[in-house]
Amino acid sequence: MTGTTASRVQTLGGPALFVLLWSTGFVGAKYGLPYAPPFTFLALRLAVAAALLALLAAALGSARMAARGQYGRASVVGLLLHAGYLGGVFYGISLGVPAGVSAVIVSLQPVLTAVLATRMLGERPTARQWLGLVLGLAGVALVVGPGIVESGSAEPLPLAGLLACLVALVSGTLGTVHQKRHGDGIPLVWGTAVQYAAAAALLALVAVTTEDVSIHWTGEFVAAFVWLVLCLSIGAVLLLLLLLRRGSAAGVSSLYYLVPPATAVEAYFLFGEKVGGSSLVGIGVTALGVALVVVPPRRR
Repeated sequence: MTGTTASRVQTLGGPALFVLLWSTGFVGAKYGLPYAPPFTFLALRLAVAAALLALLAAALGSARMAARGQYGRASVVGLLLHAGYLGGVFYGISLGVPAGVSAVIVSLQPVLTAVLATRMLGERPTARQWLGLVLGLAGVALVVGPGIVESGSAEPLPLAGLLACLVALVSGTLGTVHQKRHGDGIPLVWGTAVQYAAAAALLALVAVTTEDVSIHWTGEFVAAFVWLVLCLSIGAVLLLLLLLRRGSAAGVSSLYYLVPPATAVEAYFLFGEKVGGSSLVGIGVTALGVALVVVPPRRR
């Protein structure tokens, strides 16, 4: 394997692992949400993740926050990227918004991030990258569209659930841009622990005031909870923040396009959900679009 080939494999390995881990969030939610209200579930998940990361940082002797302002910036990212994004998606699904509809709404994030990054970060996506963003969005629509049509009913979608998904879209976009703009100087492990603590505090407040906070500790819930904490809240999110340090906000956000196709494949193997011909075409189109955004063109 040549040096260039090895470098490309390493460059693609991190994004591929992130997509694989992040896409399993749907599976964890499907197993866990029947046994706990959405905000209660998320508050407990993020609180445990914050405690584990704090213990890990202390054990490793990781660098602490150098200034008070870093606590504030990390907290803002936590409220946007975790409380707003995850809370909006979980709440929208709990109100009856189909997972496919929420996936389409949230999949607008790469385009919105690219627009904001152009203005706020000075990033200038090339024509090739803009084409990739459009192809990625079209591919997601091909993947989830047939499922939305087949599962559709005469009843209209809940307005509050759609608004919750839009809140998730805006929060995730702003959190990504804010992290890219202010997060490079913040210690990764301690900063993520602070993000989770801030998000958990807000979600706990919302849960106490709006939900019955009781949890049914079944085997399925425990398995889903452990997976979401260790693999999603710690593994995937640390990898996401690391990717943001190394790449552009628009490029990293384009990886979200691959999450619905990856989830569709996982649902086929785990739950027997069918993947139609248009979905297979959509997976290919989505992969091509993301490749145009994140893989640098060969130079002569």
